[in-house]
Amino acid sequence: MESLVSETRTPIRIGDRSTSDVVVRIRTQDGRDDWFYCHSQVLIEKSKYFADRLSENWPTCQILDSRNCVEVYCQESEFDHHVAVNLGCPQIITACVDYLEAVPWEESEEEEILKIIPRLGTQVEPILARLLPVKQSAIMGIFFSTIQFATSSPSPIMNDLKSSAQEQLEYMLTEDDDAPLLAADDEIKSEVKDCVKRLFERFNNLLEALLCEMELFSDGGKMQSFQSLLSDLSWACQILCKLEIMRELVCNWTDASDKIVKVVKEASPTAELIETKLRVIEVAAKILEAIGYGTVILPTAKRLHMVKVWLPFVRVAKPLIDSVTTARDDAPTLRMDTELWQSLESTFVSVILALPSAEQAEILTEWLGNEHIQYPDLTEAFEVWCYRSKVSKRRLSFLAVNHDKINTY
Repeated sequence: MESLVSETRTPIRIGDRSTSDVVVRIRTQDGRDDWFYCHSQVLIEKSKYFADRLSENWPTCQILDSRNCVEVYCQESEFDHHVAVNLGCPQIITACVDYLEAVPWEESEEEEILKIIPRLGTQVEPILARLLPVKQSAIMGIFFSTIQFATSSPSPIMNDLKSSAQEQLEYMLTEDDDAPLLAADDEIKSEVKDCVKRLFERFNNLLEALLCEMELFSDGGKMQSFQSLLSDLSWACQILCKLEIMRELVCNWTDASDKIVKVVKEASPTAELIETKLRVIEVAAKILEAIGYGTVILPTAKRLHMVKVWLPFVRVAKPLIDSVTTARDDAPTLRMDTELWQSLESTFVSVILALPSAEQAEILTEWLGNEHIQYPDLTEAFEVWCYRSKVSKRRLSFLAVNHDKINTY
C-alpha cells in the first residue's frame, strides 16, 4: 500500500517504522501473529473498519512503542480475503472485482465467489453479470446454431468440433440435478426434425450413389462419409428420443433398410467394412427399439419387413464383428458393448411377439433351422408362442361365449 500525505506530499509506505504511527497486529485461528507498521491517515482513508477503530468513539487502543496498537482477529488464513470483506476497504474490493470479472473461473472458485460476493455491496454487479441466467432467446439461438452444425457434414478435420457440439446438445436437453437448459417446445422440435431430415437425405443420396458403383466401397472417401453419417444418425436417435419425435427417422430408415443391407452385406470383409457394419447395427438397434417398445407405431407389414431384413443381417454380422474385435485388441472402435448386443436381442423378441401368430411361426421355424441359432436367441419368443398357441382355442371359445351373452343381453 502506498499513499501521499496530502500536506507534505511525502511518500509513505506500509512497513516504514520511521513514519508509522499505528501498529496493526493480525492474529489468525491457526496461530499466525503478524505485525504491520502503518499510518493512521491512510488506514482511516482506505478502511471503514480502521476509521471506526481509530476514532474517538472507540475504546482507547493499546499503546506500543509510542504507537497505537490495533489488534485484528482474522478468521481467514488469507489476509487479502479478510481485508476486503471484513475491513471495509473499497479500493481493494474494486480491484478484486475488476480482476475476477476479467478472468475465467474454475467451478470450485465460482462456488467460493458466490459465497463471498453478497457481502461486498453493489460493487459486485460486474461479477453478477456472468452468473445471471441467460435469456431464453439467447439459449434458443445457441441451440439452433449448434443443431445445424451437429447434423451437418463438415470436413473430417472438424469431427472433434462436431462431436463436442453433439455432446453439448445432449447436455442442454438432459434433466440431471438441474432442469434442462431449454424446454422442448414445438419450435425446438420442428428445427430438430428439419435438421435430421436433411441429415438422412444426405445419407440416402450416398446410398444411391454406392448402389450405382460397380464395386461397393471402391471409393475410400465415400466409405468414410458413410461411416460418419451413420455415427451422426446414431447420435440423432438419442436426441429424437429425448424429444419424443422419432417417427420420421424410423419410417425413413425402414423404407431404406433393403438398400442399406444391400450396400454393405456383399462387400469384401475388410476391417473398414466390419466397422461400417457395426455402425449400421448401432443405428438399426435404436430404430428397432423404438418399434419394439411402442415408441413409434408401424403397420404390421412394416414391422414384419424390419424383422425379415435385419434379423438375417445381424445374425451373420455378429460373428464377423466378434472375430475382428477378438483378433484386434488395439481396435477399440470396432468393439460393440455387450449390453447393446443383449438389448438388440431383447428388441427382436419384442418385435416378433407383437406380430400375428402365423408370422411368428414362420420366423421361429426359420430360426430353429438356421446355423446361427445362438444369436439372436429367440427362445423366449418361442416359449411365449408355444404357450399362446396352446391356450388360443380356449381363449377364443371364451370370447365366443361372452360375445353371445353380450348379444343376447
